[in-house]
Amino acid sequence: MVERKRIQIMTWKKEISQIKLREKLAKQQGGPEAVKLQHDKGRLTLRERIDRLLDKGSFDEIGKVAGGAEYDDDGNISSLTPANFILGFGKIDERDVIIGGEDFTVKGGSPNAAGLRKSVYTEDLAVKHKFPLVRLHEGGGGSVAGPSKEKKGYGGDPVFARSRFKSVATTLKEVPVVSAALGPVAGLPASRFVGSHFRIMTKDTSQILVAGPAVVSRAFGKDFTKEELGGSEVHKKNGVTDNIAENEEDAFRQIKKFLSFFPANVYELPPKKEIADDPKRAEKILEEIIPKDRKKTYEMRDIIKMIVDEKDFFELSNFFGRGIITGFARLNGFSVGIFANDSNFYAGSMTADNAKKTTRFIKLCDQFNIPILTIVDEPGFLIGKKAEEDATILYGTEAVLAAADSSIPWCTLLVRKSFGVAAAAHFGEDPYVLAWPSSEAGALPLEGGVAVAFGKEIAKAKDPEKKRKEIEEKLAKSQSPFPRAEAFSVHEIIDPKDTRQYLCSWITRVQKSLQVKLLEK
Repeated sequence: MVERKRIQIMTWKKEISQIKLREKLAKQQGGPEAVKLQHDKGRLTLRERIDRLLDKGSFDEIGKVAGGAEYDDDGNISSLTPANFILGFGKIDERDVIIGGEDFTVKGGSPNAAGLRKSVYTEDLAVKHKFPLVRLHEGGGGSVAGPSKEKKGYGGDPVFARSRFKSVATTLKEVPVVSAALGPVAGLPASRFVGSHFRIMTKDTSQILVAGPAVVSRAFGKDFTKEELGGSEVHKKNGVTDNIAENEEDAFRQIKKFLSFFPANVYELPPKKEIADDPKRAEKILEEIIPKDRKKTYEMRDIIKMIVDEKDFFELSNFFGRGIITGFARLNGFSVGIFANDSNFYAGSMTADNAKKTTRFIKLCDQFNIPILTIVDEPGFLIGKKAEEDATILYGTEAVLAAADSSIPWCTLLVRKSFGVAAAAHFGEDPYVLAWPSSEAGALPLEGGVAVAFGKEIAKAKDPEKKRKEIEEKLAKSQSPFPRAEAFSVHEIIDPKDTRQYLCSWITRVQKSLQVKLLEK
């Protein structure tokens, strides 16, 4: 009887099981205790955040098993410390995005070798695929102890290595970048946070820090909490963050809202949304919203909401540069960037902070092909000793130059004052200019201008106050919009209640010029 040779079948089942095991270990993040601690602090884990923000089931993770593994004597994996940065593709409202962030449950999010590589790769992916980038930050920078032990003897990157910030800079030029601070953020992640087009912090649970309390205490001998050093109350006033979210869910809502106004990249136009709001909707209250008395204030936000689609205005940075209102809305379904003076703060004068805010906003809209509507009640640059110390003329001129250098369509709506050099920040190249009957324009506001130009004449008069009023009344006629309309210095002088109709017509017809702008890129 002939004995048959047993055929040995070779398989990769063991190796395949290793993949599944590593994926399982990686999804445990920093372990049950670390996850519980995160929840006890009122914060979600990074994986939970990704699931909450993205469309259900859309996350396609990259580098699932990256990290540091430990092995037993038989060469089998015994544990895995995952890379403390998670990234991948996903969708927000059915639009593609790249998403990534630090995993705080793994060594407080301080980057290990794989985590650092993944963070840079996230930006590279966004540039390669031309998808918006969303960063969810919670973690620290490097450690004074240096790199991880597997890099013992590491002397730093070679002189020819690419800067870690090169990818940050490139991404900002190509795609919308959104960053959320959802816990303590320091060092490199903090720099990435501010290197974004939209920055949002959660109230009470997030901090942006150059250095933490221990380092500050050592350097200055003073003790501060993380919140005192870099909480949302600190950074909403200095421009580090654009908006404050009540909680993480609110942060996700605002991220979605912001991105909805933007194209996927600088080579596309913002998406149009079908709107039921009538383009010819008239708001009669607009006819009386501007007080006859120049010294009285009013609510500019009420004007904005009454003229935009669905009375829906997404505001940015309302605690920084408060004399200027900035944000996004839609007109006839098309995205529009809006900035306007708020007369409740220094009469809307351009302060240094107002100018910085204006400059950044103009450049953002210009970069992403979003037309600008500016609603003007501009008394000019703020004057006085502090204004000079703050370099108002420097930052104000930068705002004026940003407007002059922009290439997107502009609509300038004059509702009240338009005076001095600062007024030039409200006029892009070849703007569509509309004026309300309440508008006035000139080199200087009447009150200050008359005092300077006619001071001696007023002083010599028998009744100086009567003389001053006579001069002001005479000059007021020259600052009226009617002579300017007659001279074709404005396109139209309009009934305020018809404003929405004019704006919707304007933004609809400029879409072709936006398409031409894209072809020129």
